[in-house]
Amino acid sequence: MPRPRFSIPLLLVTAASLGLTACTTGKTAFYHQEEFSDTSAFSRSFPGSEKAVCEAARRALLGQGYVINKSTDNTLDGNKSFQPASDKHMEIAFHVVCASNGNGKSSTMFASATQDGYGIKKSNSSASLGVSVLGSVSMPFAASDDSMVRVSSETIRSPDFYDRFFGAAERYLLVDVDDDTAPAKK
Repeated sequence: MPRPRFSIPLLLVTAASLGLTACTTGKTAFYHQEEFSDTSAFSRSFPGSEKAVCEAARRALLGQGYVINKSTDNTLDGNKSFQPASDKHMEIAFHVVCASNGNGKSSTMFASATQDGYGIKKSNSSASLGVSVLGSVSMPFAASDDSMVRVSSETIRSPDFYDRFFGAAERYLLVDVDDDTAPAKK
């Protein structure tokens, strides 16, 4: 029975394509996840100036226990810490930018939050003590130094998470709008 004959170029092409597939399988290109669509979980338009919209965002974060690190008329940064276990620490950091829509009536709030995870890293250090009277006797002293190191960091992409944040900001903005339109007391 005759054996099938494969040509050398066909074998080389097949081997090369399998090799390239194996090389690229382990790498993830995260830029494919970026949609840049006109409807984004990371932004919402509100009535009011950029200053009023950012103030509503600041109040929404403060109302949930976030610490505000930086605040200007149109930007703010805040964070909140969590400790789900004795050896784990989590932190959510918010970055908010408010920009006027150019019509003098509304502004867009852009929000992005990251979640960082920290774990305990133990590092052992030792020292020895030599006593000259006893000769070259050394006694080791061991010490352990624990420190928290970041073990993960990820941008929160959940539309539900941002909907809750924007909803809280909107509640504070409505209070401000009502206060601004209320007649002045004499």
